[in-house]
Amino acid sequence: MKTPTLGSLLLGSADPERLRRWYSAAFGVTADEFGFVTFVTTAVLLDGRDDVAATNPEPGRFILNFNVEDAAATVAHLQTLDVTWIAELTDRGPGKFATLADPDGNYLQILEMTPEYLESQRPQGYGLFGGTLPFNGFAVDDIPAAKTFYADVLGLDVSETNGMLRLATGPTSSTLVYPRPNHVPATYTVLNFPVPDIDEAVDELVRRGVTMEVYPGFGQDEKGIARHRPKIAWFKDPAGNVLSVLQ
Repeated sequence: MKTPTLGSLLLGSADPERLRRWYSAAFGVTADEFGFVTFVTTAVLLDGRDDVAATNPEPGRFILNFNVEDAAATVAHLQTLDVTWIAELTDRGPGKFATLADPDGNYLQILEMTPEYLESQRPQGYGLFGGTLPFNGFAVDDIPAAKTFYADVLGLDVSETNGMLRLATGPTSSTLVYPRPNHVPATYTVLNFPVPDIDEAVDELVRRGVTMEVYPGFGQDEKGIARHRPKIAWFKDPAGNVLSVLQ
């Protein structure tokens, strides 16, 4: 039998609205119309159920682990929500750990793993490349303009080193953006951004001054969204490279 894909996680609650408000305040996520909150690539359904208690009687059975870059800063923010700490932030060698409970009593762990530990967990099997993870890159003609666009407009974590940009595109993945004076924009999509609600994503991009692209023959609607599966819409960065949001 083919190994199935774990699509999402479900937290049943007697008061799902309270739980959704709390996760929004704690981690800056917003529940969609179905109650899903998405943490980069993992979706958690905060769902109302009539077969669960008001608080979790056995919270140690299921724990949500949140990997963060700065555990101390995350803990300081959570302190403002008057959370119940099960275990205070502690350095345990491979990383810093702290355990807390959400309003339903579910346990959450805040994890800041060391670079050495993360390196040891990288998948092997890249042959002659010695187990390193590949990353993609593309060129632009104006690094400052690109940095403003990707950091301020798209809200990505952007770092600059040696005149090049590194875009954080996942917990352990990144994309390199490098300068090229005679840059010619790619004729294909260089970055795709998965989103839970494409209409909201497009509306927000337009609100931030982004122009959506329309291509003949793709059946796009008035928003520039092609609503075949997956739903997708395209836009460009300041260098003319094509990007997309897709649901």
